[in-house]
Amino acid sequence: MNPLPLSAVVRARYHVVHETQVTYGSPVTLSQQYLHMTPRSFAYQQIESHALWVTPTENDGVDGMDYFGDKTRQITITAPHQSLLVHAESTVALMQRPDLDRLKASASWESLRDRLQQGMDAPMADAFRYLYASPHVMCSLELEAFARISYTPGRAQLDAALNLTQRIFDEFDFDDTATDISTPLDEVLRGRRGVCQDFAQLMIGCLRSLGLPARYMSGYILTHPPAGQPRMIGADASHAWVSVFCPDLGWVDFDPTNRCLVQHEHITLGWGRDFSDVTPMRGVVLGGGEQELEVRVTVTPLPLDNL
Repeated sequence: MNPLPLSAVVRARYHVVHETQVTYGSPVTLSQQYLHMTPRSFAYQQIESHALWVTPTENDGVDGMDYFGDKTRQITITAPHQSLLVHAESTVALMQRPDLDRLKASASWESLRDRLQQGMDAPMADAFRYLYASPHVMCSLELEAFARISYTPGRAQLDAALNLTQRIFDEFDFDDTATDISTPLDEVLRGRRGVCQDFAQLMIGCLRSLGLPARYMSGYILTHPPAGQPRMIGADASHAWVSVFCPDLGWVDFDPTNRCLVQHEHITLGWGRDFSDVTPMRGVVLGGGEQELEVRVTVTPLPLDNL
């Protein structure tokens, strides 16, 4: 379902460079990779330019689209190599999103849950993709209980989502040593520590445990250097947040890592049920031995008067 039309005012423009480099301990004789490194265009984001290249040069490359509508590229490299660099470079424009004033005007969360339980409703068909458990997001009574502190009877769906966003920020600590991609949500809930991926999937698990759809958002966020210091190349970050469905507004994004309603500092690569659907790069290699991965992201604000 598309959101209600908003003014097509561009609120921000960014140039994004995303580099993923893998260094191998021994030569790789064949590499096949599946990439989610092309930002997508949708109601709140338009791609002005995009380029992607790899070193060494691919022998075969196929552009495509996954089940969720994200752009993909599959590459094959047959030349022996001990380092692989994938460089993606994009210019994006971000449009006006719903602001805080519109959240309390949304319908109650129970009305959405009940409508979904009545069966497939054509205007909300897309939401059913994100209603159930997925490889990295379970549903549980513990997650439901945590969510119900925010989702009180009769509360507006989006107002409750904002409260849950704020509670995850307040009650959990950012700790990049506490979890990895395989850490289950019940451990994250008990330990109260993790990274953006954990917090996004935790919030999604809470919503789905209530019978509400939520999708995993993958992309980038603009970071702000300390006052008086220049922006550092490669110091920005890949990021994850959550999109919550509302029949009146469509999909509305929340960032539990930064305690905010997403506005104009988040650049979207793609979305899916959880991290496994939108991993920026995954694949198989022959040879290689030990691997060392380095990811560099640079988000540079651009002036609006170039439009």
